[in-house]
Amino acid sequence: MKRTRVRRTMRTAALTAGALFISLGVLPADPVRAEEPEVRVDLRVLVVSDGGPATSAIAAELDGAGTPYTVVELADTGRPVIDAAFLADSADGRPRAKYQAVVLPNDNPFPSGSPEMAALVAYEKAYGIPQVDAYTYARPQAGLEYPVNGGYAGPVDGIAAQVTAAGQAGPFGYLDGAFAFEDNDPSVDESWGFLSRPRAGADFTTYVDAPLPGGTGRGTLVGEYRHDGRRELVVTFVSNQYQRQFRLLARGIVDWMTQGVRLGSSRNYFSVHVDDVFASDDRWDTELNCTPGDVDCQPGQGTPNPIRMTPDDVEHATQWSRSRGFTLDLAYNGGGSVEYREEHGGADPLADRLTADRDAFRWVNHTYDHPYLGCEQDVSIVPWKCATDPDGSTRFVTRAEISRQIADNRQWAERAGLPLEAGELVTGEHSGLKLLPQQPEDNPNLAPALADNGVAWLGSDNSRDPAQRQVGPALTVSRYPMNVFYNVGRAAEQVDEYNWIYTSRAQGGSGICEGSATTTCLDAPLDTATGYTGYIVPLEAQIAMGHVLAGDPRPHFIHQSNLAEDRIAYPVLDRVLDQYAALYADNAPLVNLRMKDIGAELRERAAWNGAVKAGQVTGHRIGDTVTVTAPEGIAVPATMPSGTVRTLPDGTAAFGEPYAGTVSGRVSPGTGQDGVTLSLPTAPAAGGTTGGSGHGTTPAPVAPLPAGVTQPVAPGTEH
Repeated sequence: MKRTRVRRTMRTAALTAGALFISLGVLPADPVRAEEPEVRVDLRVLVVSDGGPATSAIAAELDGAGTPYTVVELADTGRPVIDAAFLADSADGRPRAKYQAVVLPNDNPFPSGSPEMAALVAYEKAYGIPQVDAYTYARPQAGLEYPVNGGYAGPVDGIAAQVTAAGQAGPFGYLDGAFAFEDNDPSVDESWGFLSRPRAGADFTTYVDAPLPGGTGRGTLVGEYRHDGRRELVVTFVSNQYQRQFRLLARGIVDWMTQGVRLGSSRNYFSVHVDDVFASDDRWDTELNCTPGDVDCQPGQGTPNPIRMTPDDVEHATQWSRSRGFTLDLAYNGGGSVEYREEHGGADPLADRLTADRDAFRWVNHTYDHPYLGCEQDVSIVPWKCATDPDGSTRFVTRAEISRQIADNRQWAERAGLPLEAGELVTGEHSGLKLLPQQPEDNPNLAPALADNGVAWLGSDNSRDPAQRQVGPALTVSRYPMNVFYNVGRAAEQVDEYNWIYTSRAQGGSGICEGSATTTCLDAPLDTATGYTGYIVPLEAQIAMGHVLAGDPRPHFIHQSNLAEDRIAYPVLDRVLDQYAALYADNAPLVNLRMKDIGAELRERAAWNGAVKAGQVTGHRIGDTVTVTAPEGIAVPATMPSGTVRTLPDGTAAFGEPYAGTVSGRVSPGTGQDGVTLSLPTAPAAGGTTGGSGHGTTPAPVAPLPAGVTQPVAPGTEH
């Protein structure tokens, strides 16, 4: 049941109607008269795009969080005209603002005297709607001096940015303060910016700044300009959605424009699965350039030399996990321990130590013996192929064998006292699921076996099977493979195999990278003594951090061999955790979920995003009340100010969990309700005053840049 509040006295109506505008930091051009109903503001963002990376990046952030938005492409000849009717109307007898925020490519992307810009200005003033200038030239119309007046215009790669005291007290309070812009290739200008000081007399607050390259003082990168009853968030650098500087600031940009009241939510996640625990992994042979005992070597080629953790490795993993406050998920093969005991007179010190420290980790069923559970493999040739019956049909591993591998491993864990979630499963090599080119479809026996064993969450390889999908009773949980190889325990082995994969034939490599659409060759082989710490570790940590900063909950996976011998996984994991701690404040911790919770998060995101894109979700704010309707069974994600409560048929309940200075979470309607109703805390008046020199009702077009200065689009960044 929708809930609105009708103010019955003249004084109450006037105060509350004004409070909407005060909480947004501006006063309306014409204050709402006491007898008029309160304004309804729809929880949707308008993104006016010029096709550049800056507006696309903000749209991607809204997408990832599940925040509804509408895009108007300026270059689209069939686009709607932005006029008063497009921006506002009435609903249920009250004025309605259709968008809670406006994102523009710059402070005025329209021709001089444009009626569309005039409509936007009038709309923002009338309803207190904030505007984000996604990438604008520093100029007086944006509250800043021209860069030629003691500022800077040019590449900002590697620049040392700083969140100011105002930024930390405001929309960027989830950051620790200092961060550097990316500089991945010194020969390429990856990001361009204009650094300048606020114009004298302008009501401008700098949120992020940086030292002026080659000069003295500091220049603004992000700031708030208040003028003529409007508020603009001015961004003076360009980046794409993958670059770290944008990813760090994206949350604050969205929180600023929505005032922390929006549909959708986001967190930063990091989880790591360690596969093949209790078993051993075959070792890369640096002479043969293959892995004896595995399918990449010819049958009988070389001598297997397995890698297996020791009790000392377990002690290190336990101490590391506790000292870092980070729990590893161990995907285990109980048959590995049984086999080891059979070969060593019943002793297995590794298993004894792991089971003693069982509570330091989370545990995931990885099948009993780690067999390949798709088609039966014909390994008489390299690469292997699926075995076939005389009629040419593919021969698949049976339902009974798949079921035995699942059940036996679960029973082994129960006997060992491992704390287990029975519904989680990762098959060996993600087998049973389709694998191109050899096996283009799932093993038809996989789904029935999952049903036989109550499996609800099934691990998949994100590089092969990224989208969550249904397999019998289970949903897949795609996992990111780290480029720390399963078949190495020493850093020198890792570098040798890395060189084999990523160098050309002329450089002594396999040439796999030559002509590949997805793999780039190294310029030269890495030094086996320094290549791991100097090249591979920074690169792998950068890739993982990209997933973390994008709010991607999908886990990463490595292997038990990487925790043995040289323990080469830890430098990568430590780098990710250390970098995150240096960038983020304590109010935005890394979220480390187990597999079933990651699966549920992915499922709920997909359901919500599907409903939003299908136009099945409505959300609006009237005064201090937010009302949301969505299809039955769809949980509503929302981000709200601290102190927000849910309105239920029998009272109220606290909403959400604190994260990054707001509260957020997912909720469903209570019994007898057809929507979700949230009551916001009383918002304090925003600091600062409106006014100051700047735009009039119809701002001037973007001024031409000084001679010799260009405004380039940032080049793409591969991730």
